[in-house]
Amino acid sequence: MGKTKWMTAAVGLFVVFALAGCGRRAQQANSLQIKGSDTMVNLGQAWAEEFMKADPGISVAVTGGGSGTGIAALLSGTCDIAELSRELKPEEIAMARQKGFEPRQVTVALDGLAVVVHPANPISQLTMDQLGAIFSGAVTNWKEIGGQDLPIVVLSREVNSGTHVYFKEHVLRGNQKDSRVEFAANALMLPSSQAIADEVAQNPGAVGYFGMGYITAREKALAVARDAASPYVAPTIANVVSKAYPISRPLLMVTRGQAQGLAARFLDYVLSPAGQGIVAKIDFVPVK
Repeated sequence: MGKTKWMTAAVGLFVVFALAGCGRRAQQANSLQIKGSDTMVNLGQAWAEEFMKADPGISVAVTGGGSGTGIAALLSGTCDIAELSRELKPEEIAMARQKGFEPRQVTVALDGLAVVVHPANPISQLTMDQLGAIFSGAVTNWKEIGGQDLPIVVLSREVNSGTHVYFKEHVLRGNQKDSRVEFAANALMLPSSQAIADEVAQNPGAVGYFGMGYITAREKALAVARDAASPYVAPTIANVVSKAYPISRPLLMVTRGQAQGLAARFLDYVLSPAGQGIVAKIDFVPVK
């Protein structure tokens, strides 16, 4: 091939690859991948649906898998926003910095974790200490805390779940950083909040926990007291806002540094009056 023809071919190939690169960038500019907390997945999908209605030319995909899965995807660059039902761990922040970015956490809603039992269970209220004893396996029969003579079936989210981490730290370990208390050895680790709801609804001995947005008439949510001398408080929006309910937490979105482009637009929408209205509609607690 002559020099002129070779240069022409090389230029042509460069243009093809450049256009392909522009096409990928354009596609990314018009699409958003959000991944993480199963607690937040329904909320994220509701935000995405309304956001896309205003601009049919964009695509926002929201999937669950747990908070740990979300931050792993953010670290690997396979999602644009991670949804977390817990704050970032120090080692996750360190990993992000090793990859060259500072993770930015934005609180987008608040949540109360409901502890639920079968509607036929006569127990309707427990203290934090009693919950810790139940979920760690120190108490194994409902009769030990005034209920029926029935073995307790402990249900938990899997270890990759931010809900699992939060519940262990704040309920089982009572916020004691040196505590090594774990969930009962025979606890059933289930993959989603919906799986816990389904099991509680059909198992009279079961007890589990999930974000209060998942509460239905098929489960009974317990009132919880900080200790035996404190009032028992139900998991409601008003009680989470007032901080009276003792098992409450922030729900977060995390980006690779300051959000840019479509991710920034989406976060602006989430924190807008319309976005926060969706939070309340799905029974979480607005931050604005």
